[in-house]
Amino acid sequence: LFCSMCHKARAAPKDPPASPAAGWTQILSNIFSFNIFPLATQLRATPPAKHRLDILNSVFKDASKSPLKSKDLKSFEGLDFFPVDSSYIIRASIELTPNTPFIGMPTSTDDKSYYRKFGMLTFTLKEKEMQLTLYQSLEESENPIFKDYLFLPFTDETSGGDSYGGGRYMDVFKSNINTDGTLELNFNNTYNPYCAYNEDYSCPLTPRDNHLNIAILAGVKDFKKY
Repeated sequence: LFCSMCHKARAAPKDPPASPAAGWTQILSNIFSFNIFPLATQLRATPPAKHRLDILNSVFKDASKSPLKSKDLKSFEGLDFFPVDSSYIIRASIELTPNTPFIGMPTSTDDKSYYRKFGMLTFTLKEKEMQLTLYQSLEESENPIFKDYLFLPFTDETSGGDSYGGGRYMDVFKSNINTDGTLELNFNNTYNPYCAYNEDYSCPLTPRDNHLNIAILAGVKDFKKY
């Protein structure tokens, strides 16, 4: 529920960094300055969806951690969510795609982010078979703190309406992949990239192929500014 791949925009390198760990210096500085990582760990260990959402709202209300602009924070009362719905907790099979190259993924700014296709997810949702590509970040793969993290962005038929037009993200972890090649996906835990709240953040854009042709009525809704 915390956007580890989002960071304050900075000058983008023309090529992948020679040392991914060096590139993480700035990103980790941003993450720890908002005290996000300890809370992300807490969320990961807190299964009930409502408790996770309560924690997320508490972070957004805290000026020392929130990605919100100060003017939006003054009137912020809480994020808007779809009702928690267990039918959006599904089991997917994964076909791994080892040794795929890291390529530049467009972001909401001029920054560059490098990801590779980690695997193809296949699942049934609302009686429809669907597929999404699961990604792995170059920088996260080289960092001991985030090496277990995988990146699942998607858009759906609510994007640009009830949910953020740029798509939503779901946290997926390599350690959650079962020995039978399956893993659980919980769309109730999907969240917006930080650029949905503040254009000063640089966030990877959802690839067009990761569009679901149904309305995902779960997770966080679009941010309404008051």
